[in-house]
Amino acid sequence: MTDMVQSAAAPSAARVSDAYRWAQLAIGVAAMVMIANYQYGWTFFVPDIQKKFGWDRASIQWAFTLFVLFETWLVPVEGWFVDKYGPRVVVLVGGVLCAIGWAINAQATSLNGYYLGMIIAGIGAGAVYGTCVGNALKWFPDKRGLAAGITAAGFGAGSALTVAPIQAMIKDSGFQTTFLYFGLGQGIVICILAFFLLAPKAGQVPNVVANANLLQTRRNYQPTEVLRQPVFWLMYFMFVIVGAGGLMVTANLKPIAADWKVDNVPVTLMAVTMTAVTFAATIDRVLNGLTRPFFGWISDMIGRENTMFIAFGMEGVGIWMLYLWGHDPIWFVLLSGFVFFAWGEIYSLFPSTCTDTFGAKFATTNAGLLYTAKGTAALLVPIANYMQQSSGTWDSVFIIAAGANILASLLAIAVLKPWRKVVVAKSTI
Repeated sequence: MTDMVQSAAAPSAARVSDAYRWAQLAIGVAAMVMIANYQYGWTFFVPDIQKKFGWDRASIQWAFTLFVLFETWLVPVEGWFVDKYGPRVVVLVGGVLCAIGWAINAQATSLNGYYLGMIIAGIGAGAVYGTCVGNALKWFPDKRGLAAGITAAGFGAGSALTVAPIQAMIKDSGFQTTFLYFGLGQGIVICILAFFLLAPKAGQVPNVVANANLLQTRRNYQPTEVLRQPVFWLMYFMFVIVGAGGLMVTANLKPIAADWKVDNVPVTLMAVTMTAVTFAATIDRVLNGLTRPFFGWISDMIGRENTMFIAFGMEGVGIWMLYLWGHDPIWFVLLSGFVFFAWGEIYSLFPSTCTDTFGAKFATTNAGLLYTAKGTAALLVPIANYMQQSSGTWDSVFIIAAGANILASLLAIAVLKPWRKVVVAKSTI
């Protein structure tokens, strides 16, 4: 109730134009594009690191897990800084840390060196990610799913254009030079973009949209209150089990292709020829980006949980089909693309559902608390690698991932939807 009184008493700024709001969104998207390779480019470095140092794959992949942990688990802290001091300083520091992280990777000669580099890059990437998604949620209360989706698309698809250049530079100049040049270049661009980011003032944006399919609260929950809401922990659990499958494929796309002996097989689709793994990685990133605004836009119309039911069900079927048919190079490319299309929308659906449920005032921090589920999911990636190493196949990993997505699909429609209805109804009384 105090939040309502405070916001009513707060001096209102004039409404800004839609063009101004979209410009702020575009700046956030550009920053997201710049951090994409820190996560999605990693898979191309793993074989060369393994070849040079002789470490086992599961040990090397701990660097990826540590990156995702520090990228996600510190977002609530970074979100608190954003909600208090604005987005600019947080993104600026994030850009500096991203550059330092990959510069460390360029010099590393031990596993601990790579762990440190990816931890620092993760903190930086998380600062940028959390800030830009939170800012989108605040600027677009009337198109929350779409805005979060477009912003998250920058992260999902941002690395698509650099799949071939990164692989070419690793081949021509070595993976260490590639770490240095890409790390510094992307970090510098993030720092420049930071100076143009602003958060909306009261009155600058439209009011919460009225839509029978969208359950949106009129109350702003403090982060400490959110953590005491059981419905938050249901969303968290769903985020973890869906997130784990996609992260496993992200981290292991090239190793899976190599194990299935399709990685270097030329594939021609739509008059374009590439090796299966390069083709798959490029299509995956494009579709992983497109799905975020697409399903975000769908969810603005038909509701968040209905969209989750469809998307998570598609993901479960997609993972199962990739397991069955992925040993064929063409099916590997097509089905890995389908898997990423059905997976990436979690990064638009969960933040918008969280803000719909708990209000926009502390959106960056609250969405950040939920985003830590991605870090929890990342802990399951090394477990997948150990399962594969001990059995010699990816069978059990794919079967478990497919089942987890079907479970999340059913939870969305049967449990989350009616439960959230009750929570939102109580908050508007």
